[in-house]
Amino acid sequence: MTITADLALANRLADAASAAIRPLFRADWTHEAKADASPVTEADRAAETAMRRILDAEAPRDGIIGEEFGAERPDAARQWVLDPIDGTVSFMAGRPIFGTLIALLQDGWPVLGIIDQPISGERWVGALGQPTLFNGKPARTRTCRSLADAALATTGPQYFDDHDAEHFMALAAKTAHKRLIFGGDCYNYGLLASGHVDLVVEAGLKLHDFAALVPIVEGAGGTMCDWNGDPLNADSAGHVIALGDPARLEDVIEGLACAH
Repeated sequence: MTITADLALANRLADAASAAIRPLFRADWTHEAKADASPVTEADRAAETAMRRILDAEAPRDGIIGEEFGAERPDAARQWVLDPIDGTVSFMAGRPIFGTLIALLQDGWPVLGIIDQPISGERWVGALGQPTLFNGKPARTRTCRSLADAALATTGPQYFDDHDAEHFMALAAKTAHKRLIFGGDCYNYGLLASGHVDLVVEAGLKLHDFAALVPIVEGAGGTMCDWNGDPLNADSAGHVIALGDPARLEDVIEGLACAH
């Protein structure tokens, strides 16, 4: 398939997930706790089911890695990575800052990504070698003169273990820490790609949490890597840096002062 066809398919997946999620937002739905104690709702499962149905029909040779229903065809060179609701806690609280994440991996490397916020109608689309689009128009990260000027975001302190939290807070102290943003999940990365946030740092992410974000951030002029500065792929451990101005990367890694 061409990148044009892949993008069209990815957008159809996002449309299908959005149609499954919107009727359940701030409505009645069931939920339960998964093995790791994180919540899952019927909206998560309905959205992933809708996307898998399309992939099975239109890309039957491609693999699928989904947060809710696991992997299919894991040996395929092309893998679609699906997170139907990244930010289920926000969805459950009626906060429209969650998102559907859709990624395409080629040989383990992210080449296409979508962040879709189905309630606000915001969609970021990135693909290798192409500019990132926000609702069809180019998105660009912003420059950051120094780390002290950087607005830093993360989903929440509860997602760091004690060791990682110490290093995160050491970095935060070097940023514009009175503007530190907690909450937002994938939405923070969209805001970074559109030039509203400078830096997102997280730990413990899984492939479905970050794969879609890489083409979006990098296609908008930013960079994504792990805490060592290495590129993110299917084998990455989940320590993630997203930075709007790549010129600040050495400062960020030094601020974390951490070898993983």
